[in-house]
Amino acid sequence: MPLKVYNSLTRKKEEFVPIHAPYVGMYVCGPTVSGESHLGHARPYVTFDILYRYLMHNGYKVRYVRNLTDAGHFEEEGREAEDKISSKAVLEKLEPMELVQKYTNLYHWAMSRLNNLPPSIEPTATGHIIEQIEMIKKIIADGYAYEANGSVYFDVEKYNTDYTLKGQPYGILSGRVLDEQIESTRELDNQEEKRNKSDFALWKQAPPEHIMRWQSPWGEGFPGWHIECSAMSTKYLGKEFDIHGGGMDLQFPHHECEIAQSTVCNHRMPARYWMHNNMITINGRKMGKSYNNVIKLSELFSGNHPLLTQAYHPMTIRFFILQSQYRGTLDFSNEALQASEKAFKRLMEAYEWLLQSQLANENVVKAADPELDGKVKKLVNEFEEFMDDDLNTAKVVANLFELVAVINSIKDKHIPANALRTETVLVLQREMKLYVEDIFGLQKERQGDDGKLEGILQLLIDIRKEAKAKKDFVTSDKIRNELANLGVQLKDEKDGGTSFSL
Repeated sequence: MPLKVYNSLTRKKEEFVPIHAPYVGMYVCGPTVSGESHLGHARPYVTFDILYRYLMHNGYKVRYVRNLTDAGHFEEEGREAEDKISSKAVLEKLEPMELVQKYTNLYHWAMSRLNNLPPSIEPTATGHIIEQIEMIKKIIADGYAYEANGSVYFDVEKYNTDYTLKGQPYGILSGRVLDEQIESTRELDNQEEKRNKSDFALWKQAPPEHIMRWQSPWGEGFPGWHIECSAMSTKYLGKEFDIHGGGMDLQFPHHECEIAQSTVCNHRMPARYWMHNNMITINGRKMGKSYNNVIKLSELFSGNHPLLTQAYHPMTIRFFILQSQYRGTLDFSNEALQASEKAFKRLMEAYEWLLQSQLANENVVKAADPELDGKVKKLVNEFEEFMDDDLNTAKVVANLFELVAVINSIKDKHIPANALRTETVLVLQREMKLYVEDIFGLQKERQGDDGKLEGILQLLIDIRKEAKAKKDFVTSDKIRNELANLGVQLKDEKDGGTSFSL
């Protein structure tokens, strides 16, 4: 059966047909590198890593573009239009690009630990200022944006009026009606600059104290969040490409704004398939600063967070994410993660035994248990069927554990070694390797693995904390400096905790 994916744009599953097969263009919104990557980043990037791997397995030549937001991304709903990078740079007393490099390194480290393949291209907002300015100039020339006091705003009402007649109103992706959006829009600073409440900024004038700023036809300023993705996806994937991905929280306003901007510039919907993973909760609650439950990936891997009872290996996290279909809900709790840790260990132990066993050398032509042989083949054949049904990794995992039960029964001699035909065993070995390693990206935890290393680092962090409490700064500085020499960076947090990166 062909691969089918759920298209958020049409709100239904559709057969995936690339525009220019066998080539596939995929754009996924990357992080804003103004801080350390957190648990919320794990799900989308694991999800689209699985899609990337599966498309390549199916023979497609994929150009996977995932950006880094290293400028702009100001908050229009704050007291001022604030550039997250500039603001954080001031707080941490770093040059903006120094801060960007620091958190980009941490992001790459976390993605590597989760065994996510790097994208084909990883463009940055600061590297594409010219493209963003040119796109804004075109939107203004076409009458869908206007300048006000050095800032430029997209005219949402004009776009909606014109493009509703063309069957593509503003809100087509999220299902939001513009009048309802305007009613629910809060009063914001600089609101008087806009013609309509719903208008969004393409370019923002930089106040005198603003660090990151670029020259433009409208004065010195910095780009908005939405325009960067339109500019970079167009440059690297063309005016129309196959897949645009991201978390469900990006449907509105980010992806809605992208659609409007790109449509005006390129006269077509930018992506054919819009795919969104569902959000995560932590102990049943939405992750957010107000709930004090934002868990950084380094904290998750080290266990250094009040909500965690232990450290969790990155492969446990990856496996936990795969246990749910990407559009389903996913609640992180210690109990769920511990159960996932045990299940992952059970899977990998059975998988390792299967690969190292001599079952395939038995030359069994006729299975001793034809019913079991047929069951195993059916379970294996369903892997592809489930993945083709909108990447249903949860069902594949369920089948894997039915196979684990068979493998362990043979291993423990509850089932005879010749219960399966040699051909079936070879297929089982091949397909489990394909799905466990190549498509799911799961790796066996190394001997003397990172969990032990992180435990040792946590012990040193605790000793350093005690030394600081006793004002023994010689010892605390020595621990920090010696670890830095070994490539381990410590970071003291405002809440009194300490995180680290390798």
